[in-house]
Amino acid sequence: MKLSHLAETLIGSEIIKLAAEVKEKQAKGEKIYNFTIGDFDPKVFPIPVEFEQEIITAYKEHLTNYPPADGIADLRAAVGDFIGEREGLTYDPAKEIVISCGGRPIIYATFRTIVDRGEKVVYATPSWNNNHYTHFLEAEHVVLETKAENDFMPTAAELKPLLKGATLLALCSPQNPTGTAFHKHQLEEICDLVIAENKSRGADEKPLYLMFDQMYWVLTYGQTHHYNPVSLRPELRDYTIFIDGMSKAFAATGVRVGWALGPAHVIGKMKAILSHVGAWSPMAEQKAAARYLVQKENVNKYLQHFKAEIEERLVKIYEGFDSLKKAGHNVECIAPQAAIYLTVKLDLAGKTTADGATLQDQAAVTSYLLNEAKLALVPFYAFGASKSSPWYRLSVGTCVKQEIPEMLEKLKAALEKLK
Repeated sequence: MKLSHLAETLIGSEIIKLAAEVKEKQAKGEKIYNFTIGDFDPKVFPIPVEFEQEIITAYKEHLTNYPPADGIADLRAAVGDFIGEREGLTYDPAKEIVISCGGRPIIYATFRTIVDRGEKVVYATPSWNNNHYTHFLEAEHVVLETKAENDFMPTAAELKPLLKGATLLALCSPQNPTGTAFHKHQLEEICDLVIAENKSRGADEKPLYLMFDQMYWVLTYGQTHHYNPVSLRPELRDYTIFIDGMSKAFAATGVRVGWALGPAHVIGKMKAILSHVGAWSPMAEQKAAARYLVQKENVNKYLQHFKAEIEERLVKIYEGFDSLKKAGHNVECIAPQAAIYLTVKLDLAGKTTADGATLQDQAAVTSYLLNEAKLALVPFYAFGASKSSPWYRLSVGTCVKQEIPEMLEKLKAALEKLK
């Protein structure tokens, strides 16, 4: 039975396929070290207790009706204050902020508002879902595959030949899946490219817009600092749409409170699109978020503890991979920078297992890691990278600290069995 062109051609999620395989093994009683999920185990990383209490209070107050399509006014005001104080960005809550149920609807609304069929969308790989959103619009994919030596972040030199005639440049920092972030000079150079490209266009031409996904921006570690385009280059304010929210910053992925910030002429149209989609965050959660975000002391206390717990896991696993590399195994790991992810390399294709089978490709390596080391990771090819890429995303959102040593031992044993 024939369906729409979109439905017939949409690529299924590699992550969901891998998750199904993991669940099947777990259902059979196997212990799997599952580092695939870009989410949090609430038993390991609960949401802030004050936020939880505000949600309960809001439901007890019977705040269960439809919220305004663009978000309740006090949440938009709280978001404006939160971003203003912590990033130095000033956005009008009435015209330049829209609330939605997490980041996905506002990313979709950004694409829908800006991009027409056949227009160019520039994005780097590995990255999260840019390929799917571009496909939704039947736009032209202009894809840059990034390099390990640049921490898998796009550079201005790589982007420069791709921007002519493009409508949207999609960037993310800190990056999903890599857990890496732009250095100041890297992002400044890219900003200058966007400014130069827009200056070259006529008054009747659509400008090049910049979608900047900063959903993980509060989760930075060590010497890593988060930079954003508008703070670095204020003249980009009319062309930049920020994607942000509470999902990752407060381990609140299921609470569904996200927001976008941007110029009024873009946000206004996004509000209209979202009003028809109905992708609003629930009323009670919005009210709770509005009340929680202004509790500065509680927010700071939570973030300090939350970040320390994530960083400890990232560092311990990084040190484990570094030890395996020093022992002569074909593995690498980029030092922790941000988000809840580590970028790890398991360059094992072509090696032979103990039973004489050859790991013919990276898909076979992924299966070997799952079956022999009981280790589940997401290959970068699930994020648009080459099928032969030996790099993986490792997420610590469900990681129990006490299990890290045994996971590393099982991985070591599996590596030692290869020839």
